Amino acid sequence: MSQNDILFERAQRSIPGGVNSPVRAFKSVGGTPRFFTRGQGPYVWDADGQRYVDYIGSWGPMILGHAHPQVVEAVQRAAHKSLSFGAPTEAEIEIAEEVLKLVPSIKKVRFVSSGTEATMSAIRLARGATGRSKIIKFDGCYHGHADSLLVKAGSGLLTFGHPTSAGVPAEFAAHTVVLSYNDMTQLEQCFSELGKEVSCVIVEPIAGNMNLVRAQPQWLRRMRELCTQHGAILVFDEVMSGFRVALGGAQSLYGIQPDLTTLGKVIGGGLPVAAFGGREDIMHYLAPLGPVYQAGTLSGNPVAVAAGLTTLKLIQASGFFECLTEQTQKLCNGLTQLAQHHGITLTADSVGGMFGLYFADQIPRQLSDVSGSDIAYFNRFFHAMLARGVYLAPSAYEAGFVSIQHDNSLIEETLASAQGAFKALG
Repeated sequence: MSQNDILFERAQRSIPGGVNSPVRAFKSVGGTPRFFTRGQGPYVWDADGQRYVDYIGSWGPMILGHAHPQVVEAVQRAAHKSLSFGAPTEAEIEIAEEVLKLVPSIKKVRFVSSGTEATMSAIRLARGATGRSKIIKFDGCYHGHADSLLVKAGSGLLTFGHPTSAGVPAEFAAHTVVLSYNDMTQLEQCFSELGKEVSCVIVEPIAGNMNLVRAQPQWLRRMRELCTQHGAILVFDEVMSGFRVALGGAQSLYGIQPDLTTLGKVIGGGLPVAAFGGREDIMHYLAPLGPVYQAGTLSGNPVAVAAGLTTLKLIQASGFFECLTEQTQKLCNGLTQLAQHHGITLTADSVGGMFGLYFADQIPRQLSDVSGSDIAYFNRFFHAMLARGVYLAPSAYEAGFVSIQHDNSLIEETLASAQGAFKALG
C-alpha cells in the first residue's frame, strides 16, 4: 500500500471525506488523492516521493511557481516580527495601493481571508447600497459557499433558483435568480421583468469552475448597460482570473469596468488573502463609515500580506504576462495537435496563465456544453497523465494553471507524457 493510500485511510478517520475541500477527494475521477510533502518551482512531490509537473498551482495562486525564494523570504521576515496583530499595519496600505494601481475600477478596497468572504461581503454591500434583495448569478459560475450563492437554476426561464446544498434554506435561494452563461435573451428578459428588484449581478468574466469558459464580449457589455440602466451593481468575481489572465484581470481584457470586484488566489501568493473593492461611493457603505457590517480578525494578516504584496510586485516584471500567455498557448496547441494525431476529439482554450481542456468538438460557451463533453474519457486521461508524472485538475469541470516556471522543456515533457497517454488510451 502506498503512503498516499495510508494517509487517505487515516485522514478519513478524523476529517469528513478525508479532505478539507471536496474536489481534493478525487471523487470525480476516482482513485486516491495525492498527499503532497513539498513543491519547488513547477513541481510537487507526494508522500511516496513521486514528482509531478503541477498544472493546478494551488488552484491558481502559484503563478510564480512553488516556494519562490523572494516570496518565502518576505514571509519569513514578516513572521519574525509577529504572525498577527489584529490591528492596522503599513503593509496593508501598501498592498491596497498596489491593487488600486493595477485595477483602475477599484477606488477603495477591503481585505479578507478567502474568496468566499470576498463575494459574500460584496453581495451584502450591494444589497445594503441599493436597498434591494435579489441577485442574479449564472449557471456554472462558482462564487464560494455562502448560502445565497449555492444555488442552481430553476426549472423555468426566469424561475428563482433552488439550493444545491443541504443546510441552505429555500427562502435564501428565493432571492437568487440563476441564468445561463452567455445567454443574451435570458439576461434581457430578466431585467425587463425584475430590473428594479435586482441589487446586483455577479459573474465570473472568465469562468474557471465549469472548466475555462470565456464570457462573450457583447454579453458582458450588455450586462454593464442593463445594470447601469436599472440601478443594479455589477460585480466581477475575479477571485480566479484576477492577476491570472492579465495584470489588470479579465476586466482589462474586456475593457469593461464593474462597480465591484472580488479578488483572491494570486493576491495572496499562496496564503489566505482575498479582497473586494470598487466605486468609492459604494465602498463607503461599509462599516465603520456606513451601515453595512463586515469584519475579520485575521483580515490583512501581516504574513499573508507579505506573500501577496511580493507576488504582485514580481508579476509586474517586463514581459511576464506575454511569456505566461505564450507558454500556456504552447501547451494547449501541443495537446490538441497530439489528440488529432491519435484521432481523439479534444479542444482547448487559454487566457493568460489559465487553460481549459475539453473532450468535445468545440470550445464551450456555457455549463451544458461542458457537461456534454466526454467526461469519462477525461477521467481516464487524468489518470494516464498522473501515472506519467503530470498533475492536472481532478475534474473535467476545473480549469488548469500554468506558472512562469513552466518553460519550454517542461511543456515538451508534458507533451511527451500526453503522447504516451493518448497512445495507451486509444
